[in-house]
Amino acid sequence: EGIKQLLAKHDLQLKTISSHLIGQAVCDQIDERHKGILPDYIWGDGDPEGVRQRAAEELILTAKAAKKLGVNTVVGFTGSPIWHLLYAFPPFPESTIEEGYNDFASRFIPILDEYQKLGVRFALEVHPTEIAFDTLSARKALEALDHHPAFGFNYDPSHLGYQGVDYVDFIYEFSDRIFHVHMKDVYWSDTPKQVGVFGGHIPFGDPRRFWNFRSVGRGKINFEEIIRALNTIGYQGPLSIEWEDSAMNRDQGARESCEFTKRIDFEISTHAFDAFFSKD
Repeated sequence: EGIKQLLAKHDLQLKTISSHLIGQAVCDQIDERHKGILPDYIWGDGDPEGVRQRAAEELILTAKAAKKLGVNTVVGFTGSPIWHLLYAFPPFPESTIEEGYNDFASRFIPILDEYQKLGVRFALEVHPTEIAFDTLSARKALEALDHHPAFGFNYDPSHLGYQGVDYVDFIYEFSDRIFHVHMKDVYWSDTPKQVGVFGGHIPFGDPRRFWNFRSVGRGKINFEEIIRALNTIGYQGPLSIEWEDSAMNRDQGARESCEFTKRIDFEISTHAFDAFFSKD
């Protein structure tokens, strides 16, 4: 109730809540990196399976919290038991990938069943390091879950564009599964760079990288086509600005990204532009 009162005091609305870090631990291969992002009560003694089980339980509690707040969408990550096998050598059998999707399904279907009971949806942010990181892997994730009605996507074009994935087509491919939208931009170079699409072992913002996140409207994402696609599929949810730009002052970036988003968004037409020429 305190959160609701605080929001009302400032005339704010809450449309979704995030559980990225907890969700990451549900399917990941757990190691010391996770200790740095998880609460102590989730990390516990660090036993990998114990961490995964506690993360799954916390993700269900997150849905219950969302329900109490009047929110019907939780955005987050799933982690992945097979991301580390991307571009792998020596090669491995295709069955290994299928086992990874089966493991994901066995862990997430019980979570999603609880979400469905609560009337809450889980929106996976399609993103490198997750079980779904492009169009094909997103489709495989849905298939692994037998198209569970509580599972969909947080659409973020910045994680698709630099990979070479058709990020507008993604909207049409999963028109009934776009539960939430991030307005986030990214720039990728027109010419070869010292560090390629994998990002290497250098920090974000380094000019030697092939790609870097940028303030909304300053990268290469075609938001005009995104808005038109979202309107076409009937998306009615929020346009949530996720701002990352290592080279820019965040206060300026927040202001201009909000202004850009408001300017580029528009309501869908209720009739064809030439309808007035008809005699009917």
